[in-house]
Amino acid sequence: MNTIRLLTTAAAAATVLGVASVPAEAKTGDIVRQGPCSGHADWKLKVGPEGGRLELQGEVDSNRSGQAWRWRFKDNGVLVARGTATTGGASGSFEVRRVTSNRSGSDTIVFRARRPATGEVCRGVLTF
Repeated sequence: MNTIRLLTTAAAAATVLGVASVPAEAKTGDIVRQGPCSGHADWKLKVGPEGGRLELQGEVDSNRSGQAWRWRFKDNGVLVARGTATTGGASGSFEVRRVTSNRSGSDTIVFRARRPATGEVCRGVLTF
């Protein structure tokens, strides 16, 4: 009987801890969007406040490691960051993070990633 009670308590605690850890991914004030790319990959864009500035996070998940991608962030049409990344790990994904100035008024953030080998494009937009 004690074993059953212990297992039940452990399962309940694991459930509570699992639910409590989900919001930690997105801080208060963050906005998150996600969707499919033009091929088999998926994208995710997260923007949030960071010490009076904006934290931009873009992610591409293709489920294939070793793919080269070119990515960029634009804020109200102005290029604020760009680079290259290669998918890796078991998930076959990459993530980029940049902090930029918070322009006056609303910020329309665009995250775009393109895989030159296939022409696949991922594009996420949100207004912060």
